[in-house]
Amino acid sequence: MTTSRRLASLAASLLFVAACSGGEPTAPEPGGTTGELTGTFGIVAGTCAADGTRSGSFFRMVQPGGTVADGPFVANADSSCADKTWSPLAPGTDGGLVTGAYQSQPEPAFAGSDGAAGAIVTPTSFFAVKFAVATNDTDPQTGKLAPTPTIVAAEDGSLSGDLSAVGVAWNQQHFNQGAPKPGGEEAGLTSGPTGTYDADTGAYTLEWASQIVGGPFNNFTGVWRLEGTFAPAAQEG
Repeated sequence: MTTSRRLASLAASLLFVAACSGGEPTAPEPGGTTGELTGTFGIVAGTCAADGTRSGSFFRMVQPGGTVADGPFVANADSSCADKTWSPLAPGTDGGLVTGAYQSQPEPAFAGSDGAAGAIVTPTSFFAVKFAVATNDTDPQTGKLAPTPTIVAAEDGSLSGDLSAVGVAWNQQHFNQGAPKPGGEEAGLTSGPTGTYDADTGAYTLEWASQIVGGPFNNFTGVWRLEGTFAPAAQEG
């Protein structure tokens, strides 16, 4: 090897070492491994086609006495879908749901009657008032502590975890929409989270149900479906 080639090889090696040993975070890439998934579950906006088919992310509400599978469901007059029981969700300023950290509601939590949090999803109109979704260390409705959101992928691609920190602000009121509930309870129809995950592409679906305890929507149940791509949190090099 000539001297010039040796120098070029040495320079490339030094650049590689510097890049790996520096403190700059590496950019997150879609996908990852199995186990605990820490990062952002990016949300694909919900859409409803003219033929009634749906794709993306949605919210529904089960009426008291109903079931998650069959309802009856509350029809949201503000939904853009022909079937008003489906309310499409759109990604917020963070692009979706972050695990391993909180996406807390702002202070104040409301802009008039509308919920103000917009990091996870864009505030969504529900009977002329927008609901906002946040994850908080202390649940605003119950006052109980909740861990940071956690999602775990099994080797078969199934998802589980703890989303007890999820809460909704609507019309100057707070409703816990976590699964399980803060403290680990699974009240009523509360279940999940469950879902699917492709470790090669990062594609995922995530679903859970959370029955409301107390307040004007007591015993109503929120049903959540998120769909999109997971991106691991940036790692220190």
